[in-house]
Amino acid sequence: MVHPALLKLVHSSCGPQYVCEFKPRGEKMTTQHSSRVICISPNPPVFDLTILVALEHGLFEKAGLNVGYSVKYSDHDALEKDVLKRQKEALFEQQSAEAFNVCEWGGIDRLERGAGRGKIAALRPAIAAQAIVTFDPLLQSPRDLAGVTIGVNEFTGSHYTTVGLLEGAIGKSAVVLKHIGAPEVRLAALKSGQVRAVTVMEPFISLALKQGAHLIALTFYRGAEVVSPDLEPSQIETYFQVLDQAVDRINEDLRKYTHYITAIAKNESSPEELDGRFIRYAHVQREGLSANDEDRESECLLSPG
Repeated sequence: MVHPALLKLVHSSCGPQYVCEFKPRGEKMTTQHSSRVICISPNPPVFDLTILVALEHGLFEKAGLNVGYSVKYSDHDALEKDVLKRQKEALFEQQSAEAFNVCEWGGIDRLERGAGRGKIAALRPAIAAQAIVTFDPLLQSPRDLAGVTIGVNEFTGSHYTTVGLLEGAIGKSAVVLKHIGAPEVRLAALKSGQVRAVTVMEPFISLALKQGAHLIALTFYRGAEVVSPDLEPSQIETYFQVLDQAVDRINEDLRKYTHYITAIAKNESSPEELDGRFIRYAHVQREGLSANDEDRESECLLSPG
């Protein structure tokens, strides 16, 4: 269970965020809120936009929830290969966070790899594109990628969507993947010539296109909401209801919030340059993964490359 905590307002590359400030065991909280703090393990803002919008408008507080981030996303290790040592997974495994979101396949993978803490409670609001991009004029279609090394973040959405995009076009044995790291590192590796193609999501799709890259293939996918067994069903449902309210605000005017998404691209991309076609948001799908989805994705996990 997460230790008693306070919420501390901090400023990060993604704008103002409420971050959980942990207190020693036995020390009483000095805040006026006596409710338990639900700490979230951060993901890139394109996936966490509903959380950021809910925090901005005080929607969690209005619903009676005390929600904040365990740490700032900007503190993540962009190169870590061991999935359980990456920021969001490590915080959850160490019981320093009670919820995070990740791609569907990744959610199953993390629960199988880890200590068995948690469950997939639903599918997240963010429906994002992962796109294979390149600057190489010789690479124009998926068939051109046979035997070509593609940069991904291993065992994340970029990994699994690349496999899904290419297996049918060139065959599994011709799909060659290399772990590079977080999306900003993948795009940098592409620009430096370390690899000829990479798979990225927003804001790095828009940024790559702005810098002269072109799309080879693209797919949309959803993600899983992983939650701690320490949370009560009523807390989880209220949390999801707040995310749904944030979805409605985003869908009314996405441009009000694109600054959160582009912030991790530093000064290379502005909110106005984000191409809205590569991301959309829908209400939380509470029934989660179907049995068929779980079977299909478990098979993918056994031999993703």
